[in-house]
Amino acid sequence: MNACIRLSLALLVAAPAPLAGQSFLEQFSYEGLRLSGVGFEVGVVVSNRLTTSVGGAMSVDVGLIAPKIRVLLGASYFKADFKDEEISEFERQLESVLPDTLDITIDLGTITWADLGFSRDLQYVPHPDGRIRPYAGPGVAVHFRDGDGPAIDGTFVEAALDMVDAGLVASTGFEVLLARTLMFTAAARGELTTELITFTARAGLTYRIPYGGGG
Repeated sequence: MNACIRLSLALLVAAPAPLAGQSFLEQFSYEGLRLSGVGFEVGVVVSNRLTTSVGGAMSVDVGLIAPKIRVLLGASYFKADFKDEEISEFERQLESVLPDTLDITIDLGTITWADLGFSRDLQYVPHPDGRIRPYAGPGVAVHFRDGDGPAIDGTFVEAALDMVDAGLVASTGFEVLLARTLMFTAAARGELTTELITFTARAGLTYRIPYGGGG
């Protein structure tokens, strides 16, 4: 009998947990999704394998999927040279497969990587209707990369650098309402992919699509 009582009490204590979880999930809905803004940003891209470069991005705000949580679709592009140490490592790897009897020094020169990325972010916006709107959140991305260089054109090295890569994103930033439909934006993004780690700082403007009373 004591075991049954303990089991009943345990079930009573545990019962609210699924209900609370269900309540949280019920906050997510497609009803709030709609084209809410289009933005353009330019900034600096720093990475672990490439030289610092300038990149651009476009973002499309598709609205709130839950209270204070919005969905942002993005596209970005940058092109940068591989760092000297990366080129030297490529050259060492190529020289290591040559016969020892050959006294050849490989010089690959400059190699570049062009990166076209597409992302989807979930951003927590505590004040979605405020004049100043900070935000932060995670995201996912896919990247299409193209390697290029005079010494590698048409070789297996170029083929190895032409790839599709997936990434995990963490972003933060803020928006400032300049006019009813225009916002200044500033963002910082960190991204981890299989072959590259990047940090981007960008600023730009976003056009907000008016739907009546809100800003």
